[in-house]
Amino acid sequence: MTDSQQLRVGDRDLTVTRPDKVLYPAAGFRKADLIDYYRRIAPALLPHLEGRPPTLVRAPDGVDGETFFAKNCPQHHPDWLRVAPGSPETGGTRGCLVDDEAALVWLANLAAIEWHTHQWRVEDPSRPTAMVIDLDPGAPATILDCCRIALTVRALLERLGLECVVKTSGRKGLHMSVPLIGAAVTDDDTKRFALAVGQWLEQREPDHVTTDMSRASRPGKVFVDWSQNDAHKTTVCAYSLRVAEQPAVSAPVTWDEVADAAAPGDLAFGAAQVVERYERDGDHYAASLRLEQELPHL
Repeated sequence: MTDSQQLRVGDRDLTVTRPDKVLYPAAGFRKADLIDYYRRIAPALLPHLEGRPPTLVRAPDGVDGETFFAKNCPQHHPDWLRVAPGSPETGGTRGCLVDDEAALVWLANLAAIEWHTHQWRVEDPSRPTAMVIDLDPGAPATILDCCRIALTVRALLERLGLECVVKTSGRKGLHMSVPLIGAAVTDDDTKRFALAVGQWLEQREPDHVTTDMSRASRPGKVFVDWSQNDAHKTTVCAYSLRVAEQPAVSAPVTWDEVADAAAPGDLAFGAAQVVERYERDGDHYAASLRLEQELPHL
């Protein structure tokens, strides 16, 4: 097994330690493959990380070993890697600012598999730039149930004059994002609005939807997790890999794909597929970075 590998990333010389370390044993997916994926998807991923110090899920011994959340930037980070100032929204934690591909690779070398971000940017933590609606199916419900609910939510939002984008969670659910670039909103506003959407769905389909945080209420239903809009909470970033048996990705998808899905596997994408999709189609989640709209009053 190779002990280390030198990489030239932009104008930085970086050392990758144990590049042949297998992180996903079932897929034979190594640390070198992890870094290759994040380098290839960097043009799509970096705009979604910009200004948002991520909470990382690290798996030094691979996905079958112990994993842990890392919110603070490691103390041994290089001088060129910027660190966010602590804020009340993060409880004072000081995360890494992932400005470029070199920062992405340096952190991936630490076996940072998952990247979770806040809805706000570091320059103004009091202003979310999006409202997220997290649809999580409780078995035996599946992502197909989430698709049906997501289409209903999209139709409601359109009637309210709001556009949204959608991605897979990389596991069993869907994440909808309502861009609010430049909007005069707080996390209380987005949380209240997302809860109202969830309650409307719950009243419409009480046997299929719940907003109850209790796990006992979720089997067979789609849980609308409105609390993801809390300022201190994070949601897995678009294009992030997930800690799972296979190197699955939280992948942006089109609304046509959501409407046409006939089996859960239709909306399951691995690392190589996601790179291919991005190179062919561009970023299906790009509107979340540029669309200016305001939440209507409830």
